[in-house]
Amino acid sequence: MIATAILLRKGMAGSPRRTRRARQSDLDGAAAKAHYLGVEVTIRPFEGDADADAFRALNEEWIARHFVVEEEDLRQLADPVRAYIEPGGEILIAELAGKPVGCVALAPAGSGAYEVSKMAVSPGLRGRGIGRALLGAAIGRARELGARSLFLGSSTKLESAVHLYEAFGFRHVPPEKLHMPYARADVFMELELESPVSP
Repeated sequence: MIATAILLRKGMAGSPRRTRRARQSDLDGAAAKAHYLGVEVTIRPFEGDADADAFRALNEEWIARHFVVEEEDLRQLADPVRAYIEPGGEILIAELAGKPVGCVALAPAGSGAYEVSKMAVSPGLRGRGIGRALLGAAIGRARELGARSLFLGSSTKLESAVHLYEAFGFRHVPPEKLHMPYARADVFMELELESPVSP
């Protein structure tokens, strides 16, 4: 079982141009090496109906704000356990003061590849390191699940998210390399997972 405690920070420092060793440290320790305020955020596995409601609400907010909620979104959000956990994936929840404030999902796609999907953070808490911590925890959990690579589809409208993926070492790939069921996707990325680098 995963339970990662971080501290909510006011802003994010650092550049997407990071050394391999520094990037690997981010993957394994998420936000552990930044400057924080004193508010604790916990990242934990999905637990039940309340988390399903939060997962749906968090994702519907950003999708509807920028795009249109698509058929595949509706399927995944209606039953996230069936969509992600039962096939062998995972959903992680970021919790602040007992309330879910962020989420991310991993969906197995065969041959050791997993999709990073449905990453969301509450609007009032964006830009404070929760997304970075979620992505780092998701990459760590993917390794535990035996993933050899991760991939995702995003959008040029989500510039901050794309920069975050780049900072973690995701690289851009041609759209034909990945099957993405979302009309909104115009950014396609993947990350080959390596063994952890010793500090």
